[in-house]
Amino acid sequence: MTRPTRADLLAAADRTVPDVIARDLAVLFCGINPGLYSAYTGHHFARPGNRFWPALHAGGFTPRLLHPSEERELLPLGYGITNVARRASAAADELSLDELTAGGKSLRARVRRYKPRYLAVLGIGAYRVAFDRPKAAPGPQPDAIGDTKVWVLPNPSGLNAFYNRRFPDEFRKLREAVEAELRS
Repeated sequence: MTRPTRADLLAAADRTVPDVIARDLAVLFCGINPGLYSAYTGHHFARPGNRFWPALHAGGFTPRLLHPSEERELLPLGYGITNVARRASAAADELSLDELTAGGKSLRARVRRYKPRYLAVLGIGAYRVAFDRPKAAPGPQPDAIGDTKVWVLPNPSGLNAFYNRRFPDEFRKLREAVEAELRS
């Protein structure tokens, strides 16, 4: 696929990216919303420089580094991808509080339907708004959605430099918790 032009990206605004989802996954990873590059390609976390795929691999979730176009290879491994808000935007801060709140309600319904063991929300700010948890911190959350445990990871966008070197560690902590639960 050729690199999109600025016009291509702008034309992708408000598009959606289909979920990669199935029932009873070990982890359903949840982005804030698709970026324009992802909407253009039709694949989650597709923008070059996004750290989701490298962190997923370095954290031990995948046997090799997957390309965003290989996202469906996550399903047989027990993982999936969705978003809090469906519409694509240039940046997550373009979403309104109402969109995030409505997205949180929709996400909870999706989780109740598909019943993953863990929901991993990628973005503390979005989680705080969508789940009305203003003081939430990264890591495991005290609240569950039915039997689904909730875990918050940092947003892997290239705009989030704070966790730059710690992404693999944050993903590894989640993988270790999932594996410990599967063993018990």
